Amino acid sequence: MFGRWLGDRTNRAGRTKRAGQAAGAVRAVGNARAVGAGRAGRGGGPLSAVTLPPRAGVLSCRVLDPVNEPVRHAEFAVSDAMGRKVVGGGLDPYGSFVATVPAGDYRLAVSAEGFTPYRANATVGESAHASLGDVMLQIAPPPVLPEPGDWELDPLHSSVAFTARHIGLARIHGRFNSFAGAIRLGERMEDSAMHVVIDAASIDTAVKMRDDHLRSGDFLDVERFPTMEFYGDRFVHKGGTRWAISGGLTLHGVTRTVTLDTEYLGVGQGLQGETRVACRASTELHRDDFTINWQTMLARGIAAVGPSISIDLDIQVLPKS
Repeated sequence: MFGRWLGDRTNRAGRTKRAGQAAGAVRAVGNARAVGAGRAGRGGGPLSAVTLPPRAGVLSCRVLDPVNEPVRHAEFAVSDAMGRKVVGGGLDPYGSFVATVPAGDYRLAVSAEGFTPYRANATVGESAHASLGDVMLQIAPPPVLPEPGDWELDPLHSSVAFTARHIGLARIHGRFNSFAGAIRLGERMEDSAMHVVIDAASIDTAVKMRDDHLRSGDFLDVERFPTMEFYGDRFVHKGGTRWAISGGLTLHGVTRTVTLDTEYLGVGQGLQGETRVACRASTELHRDDFTINWQTMLARGIAAVGPSISIDLDIQVLPKS
């Protein structure tokens, strides 16, 4: 009997020891996981498998609107303590971004059309994950529109610029130095109209020989077509500060419908206290649409001048006196 009792006691002791060893192993695994979670994947999740460069960490956040939907078109910029941009770009389909940056202090800026910009500070530790969590953007108040009436373009504070591809590699930049225009703003912005006239001979790419060629019959043919004209009579609000202005552009004797992608910049006052309205706009023109089809091909089959021209406008207007 005592032998059976001693044997049972020995078996129980062995089982207790093995159970204690197993529990210790579980605690060790748990501690290892806790240590791993304190690094780039702090808190676990997919970032726990990320291998970071030395002295780097991870910064992340998710951007939402007031009804908790992702703001997919938002953009972020991360700057260091000296104000230098370190990384930036767009968000993923879920409104999130994850960036690997050197350990240190940062300033995060998030912006999106129609929303008030968001800014925050963040400290990223070495081999650590600094998450700002869910960032909720607030709807921006609608911009104040200018008063109805007649306005005229201020050529001294406006520019009509263009960019063309050259030999399939580089870009040539130019502008038109002489132009005039007027805008009639309706009670509703959608009922407005504008008329702009550009002196074709005022083309300027800072190279006289090239400008003379652009004025010739191969391109603008300014002797026959001295001006370019745009008459826009369709103003469509695209949301926030974005508008689309559509109308007819007459160039090289041909009229085509063109739409200006326009950003309204607001109403302000000049140095003399005068009221000013500013906007910028862009569009792309195809030379063939306006029968400007001169072309010379390089030996490797690449066009000397690209088929499309990018147009960029910076415009200020004043009340018509």
